[in-house]
Amino acid sequence: METVLAYFREERPDVVIDAMSGGRPEVLKAKWDLDAIPLYWYTRFEEKATKIPRPVLKAIGKGLDVVRVANWVRKHDAVIVPGAGALESTLPQNAWGFPLQLLVLSAAGKVQGSKVAFVSVGAEIIKPRVTRWLSDTTAKLAAYRSYRDQNSWESMRDRGHDVSTDRVFPDLVFGVPTPPYEPGDPKVVGFGVMNYFGGNNDKDHADEIHADYLAKMTEFATWLVDNGYELRVFGGDSKYDWDIARLIMANVRAERPELPAGAMTTAEVNSYAELMEFMNACGTIVATRYHNVMCALKLCKPTISLGYSRKFVSLVAEMGLADFNMYADRIEVGPLTEMFRELDKRRDEITDLMKQQNAANHRALAEQFALLDSVLLPAARP
Repeated sequence: METVLAYFREERPDVVIDAMSGGRPEVLKAKWDLDAIPLYWYTRFEEKATKIPRPVLKAIGKGLDVVRVANWVRKHDAVIVPGAGALESTLPQNAWGFPLQLLVLSAAGKVQGSKVAFVSVGAEIIKPRVTRWLSDTTAKLAAYRSYRDQNSWESMRDRGHDVSTDRVFPDLVFGVPTPPYEPGDPKVVGFGVMNYFGGNNDKDHADEIHADYLAKMTEFATWLVDNGYELRVFGGDSKYDWDIARLIMANVRAERPELPAGAMTTAEVNSYAELMEFMNACGTIVATRYHNVMCALKLCKPTISLGYSRKFVSLVAEMGLADFNMYADRIEVGPLTEMFRELDKRRDEITDLMKQQNAANHRALAEQFALLDSVLLPAARP
């Protein structure tokens, strides 16, 4: 969102922008002076006492939100969905939540003449039938689609879409301003963890997957401190990840009670800028959440991705790190330690590759914005 907002404010100041937010609209107003309303009607009751049962309020909200979203779209010439996994379901989600809202967004645009654009979004093969139908229909009704990697383009093709005019551009996060390159301390490892329970198709084994992930991450963290590395442990979602970050640290200290206090530290970060600052002191990053891996690559940090879908494979491969990826539900600590040693050995080579690719990503995003401008804002229209 920041990347898209920066482009229009710098290059098209004539454009009036507002937002519909799945998060907290007041943050958009305070931080970016952006008028915004909530995506979900129900959110106004989340922190309020009410006599009406919450399930009833949520059910009422489902119907009201269809009308609210359609009416909001009607007031706009164009609506942009900026990045993220808008056309995937690699993490658990309710089909009648965000997928439904995206369908209403696209359908309202198609019917009312507002151009809806999905810009550098992620896509995957979706197995749950209802979610797949909602997502496929959403994509078909959109006026513009581009994908953040080749895997997403191929997934949409395999889902039966005509992607002949769709383009692949880098993730929009590559357009966020980055602090000057800092190699960091090679003996400091940024250790990014996630409260991981598998994906949408793993609900029957979620607890087992979570326990295995916790055990393997604890074992690998112990290996790192045993080999003289200092860990900076962090999450990627302030609501879900900090408890597991602290738990992994506690487990390591239980196994290594003599460990110095400074050998493992953590800090809660609440913005992308804070995340970049936190990572910049690290020489190497090992992370599970997608945007944590993305942030590390932007900073040209030698990185191991412990991701949960094919999007991670595409992301690290495009940045020159194809050999440094392992799935979060298939972590093997022995091979992971060898991977880490190889990454450390090739540190300078990999850093140079990432610098080159980051520059190429900036050029490609500039090309996309020129294309998007011509599609959404034709010159003849005020």
